[in-house]
Amino acid sequence: MLSNLANLFRYRGLIQSLVARELKARYRGSALGFVWSFINPLLLLLIYSFVFTTVMPNTTEGVQPYQLFMFCGILPWTWFSSSLSEAANSLIAGGNLIKKVLFPAEVLPLVSVLTNMVHFFLGLPILIAFLIAYRHFPRPESLLWFPVVVLVQLLFTSALALILSALAVHFRDIKDILSNLLTLWFFATPIIYPWFQPSVRKFHLFFDINPFTHIAVPYQEILFFHNGPVGHYKWLLALGAFSIVLFLAAYWLFDRLRDSFAEAV
Repeated sequence: MLSNLANLFRYRGLIQSLVARELKARYRGSALGFVWSFINPLLLLLIYSFVFTTVMPNTTEGVQPYQLFMFCGILPWTWFSSSLSEAANSLIAGGNLIKKVLFPAEVLPLVSVLTNMVHFFLGLPILIAFLIAYRHFPRPESLLWFPVVVLVQLLFTSALALILSALAVHFRDIKDILSNLLTLWFFATPIIYPWFQPSVRKFHLFFDINPFTHIAVPYQEILFFHNGPVGHYKWLLALGAFSIVLFLAAYWLFDRLRDSFAEAV
């Protein structure tokens, strides 16, 4: 396992080319191409702005403008949920590649994660532009925590992607279960409501054991509240350590099931 894990660095060129291929394939045939990577989050944020300022004004204290607060959590959630949904089907969709003896199957779920990470980064300029327009300026010292949160999310998401992709080859129901689980997970995470609301704090134990709470909240604290993950830095670092262990366990499971992929797909 360790030798195969060490080879991941050698496959960086392959991973980079596959990510580029996925990005090009996503917008192949469209007139605007990669511009849609900026238009999609812009349209989404404009819709949120209209709904929560005109149709259903949200006046929750401490999270105004509400649409920006919510978007700070939805962007990383979209990266997370899209990565898992695509990774669960990555080995099945890439069956022709897996059947090649020398092809490293583990790069396929990781490509799903990295491709969606690129879209996450492409959506950030839209969010930052709106934050500046509303005079929400992140503090430079808070932004130092941003790469830490991204790295923790990358590790955590990659670990789950490896597990789901390996199991989905043998248990096809996982894809359907996952879509429902992600919906439940989204509403169980303080993304569309602030974690400091009294009604939320009553269930703090439930939120504390939700790993994505300690990813979404630091993003909100860095980008929206401008104070860095002050209340969550310990949870964030603990999740980072857990994600390392989870990634190693996920790779071990993937490596154990590797020989059965070619027959199952």
